[in-house]
Amino acid sequence: MVKASNRTIIIKSIVAIIFALIWVFPVVWLLLSSFKPGSELFTYPLTLFPKDWSADGYVSTFQRYNILQSTYNTAFITIFATIITLVISCMCGFALAKYHYKWLSAFFMCMLATTMLPTEVIMSPSFTVILNLGLYNSLWGAIIPTVGTMTGVFLMRQFFISVPNELLEAARIDGANEGRSFLQIMVPLCRSQIAILAIFSFRWRWNDYIWPLLALTDPTKYTMQLQLRTLSGAESVDWSALLSFSVITMIPVLVVFIIFNRQIMSSEVSSGVKG
Repeated sequence: MVKASNRTIIIKSIVAIIFALIWVFPVVWLLLSSFKPGSELFTYPLTLFPKDWSADGYVSTFQRYNILQSTYNTAFITIFATIITLVISCMCGFALAKYHYKWLSAFFMCMLATTMLPTEVIMSPSFTVILNLGLYNSLWGAIIPTVGTMTGVFLMRQFFISVPNELLEAARIDGANEGRSFLQIMVPLCRSQIAILAIFSFRWRWNDYIWPLLALTDPTKYTMQLQLRTLSGAESVDWSALLSFSVITMIPVLVVFIIFNRQIMSSEVSSGVKG
C-alpha cells in the first residue's frame, strides 16, 4: 500500500510538472525573445536562446515611447478600480449573506443574471452614463464601469454565508453597530478572499483594453495596453519593442501575485467560535 501510494504521488508530481512546463514555456519564450535582435526573431530554424543577446528593444522602448506616463495611467486606473471593487464586493456580499428580506433573494438572482450578459450588450449604456457624467476622456471614465463585478460580490457572499451568525449576534449584544461589526469582525475574517479578489481585479484592470479604448482619446492618458497597440502599425511592426513592452507589462502583475499569494497561503481564517 505504501509503495502504491508513493507511486501515485510520483505520477501526479510528474503530470503537474509537465503541465507547469507547458504553461510557462510561452512566457519563457517571450522573455528570451525580447533579448533577441530584430533580425534574429524570424530566422529558421528558430532558437530558444538568443545567439546575440541584446537589450536594444528595451532601450528603444524607453526612448521612443512614454513608458512612465502610460505606467502611471495604468497604475492609477488599476489601483483605484481594485480598491473600489473590494469595498463594494465586501459590503454587498455581507448584506446579501447576513440580511434576510423577502426581496433580497430575488434581487440577488437578478444581479447574478447579469453575468450572462456579454460585455458588448452593456457597453453602449455604460458609455452613455460616462458621457453624461462628464467622465469621457478621463481616467475615471475607464474606472467607473469596471468596479461593479458580480464575480467579487458572489465570492464574498459565499464566504460570509459560512461565517456563523453567532459572531454578529454576540457583537450586537456587546453594543457594536453594524458598521463596527462589519469592519472589526467580518473584514478580518475574509483576508484570504480579499487577497484572491485583489489578484483577479488587479489582473483584469491592468490588462483591460476595451474600456480605456472607449473612454480615452488623449494619447497622454493612454494605458500600457493602448500604448502597446500603437507599436503595431498597418504596414510594419516593431517586434523588438513590442516584445520588450510586453515583458514590462507583465512585471507588475507578477509582483502583485507574489505578494498576495503569500498572504493567502499564510492567512488562517477561523470563525472565532470554539467547537
